[in-house]
Amino acid sequence: MAPEDDAGLPGGPGLRERKKRQTRFALSQAAIRLCVLNGWDGVTVEQIAAEAGVSVRTFRNYFGGKAEAIAATQLERMLGVAEDLLARPAGEPIWDSLRHAVLGRFVPPGGFTTSQDTRWRDGVRLMLAEPALAGEIVKVNAAATQELARAVARRTGTDAGDLYPKLVAAAVAAGTAVAVEHALREGWPASLGTVLAEVFEQLAAGLPVP
Repeated sequence: MAPEDDAGLPGGPGLRERKKRQTRFALSQAAIRLCVLNGWDGVTVEQIAAEAGVSVRTFRNYFGGKAEAIAATQLERMLGVAEDLLARPAGEPIWDSLRHAVLGRFVPPGGFTTSQDTRWRDGVRLMLAEPALAGEIVKVNAAATQELARAVARRTGTDAGDLYPKLVAAAVAAGTAVAVEHALREGWPASLGTVLAEVFEQLAAGLPVP
């Protein structure tokens, strides 16, 4: 059996990679939390590192700046969706599996806290509108969609280079983005789970005209 801290078994990261991902995610969440509450220009790399309990040097080992750090949460969530998809029951319909995987990564098990109110919603909107963040979001979405396509291919017995897994992965990425944008306008964050469920219901049905 291979050591725990090497590449790990197919379908999941090894211990070393998991620890690195945990650090990346902690830094990303700290960056999001501070930028949402204090505004983009009111947050420094030093503050993000302190919030996450690491040194600035550690931050620099993972990210080049705030935008890259914030975008990392989207990548981590979608990598988690790919992993969770492969863990779903083999006989479950693909769109049901994807719905469960996405909801499990985008909606906390106990729901959102009451502190995530109008101020939080408005802060998220402002953060997502920051031009410096747009390019990083595009990069991570491309990487995340590629990984999800690989997982869809494994799950469906197709090849990652085939059209089908690529289309499914792109639909999931677009659907989650639309759900977040829609929920930010109506009932954020409590509405996100409901909107995501509706998105996947429509995708599974082939997007029929209402």
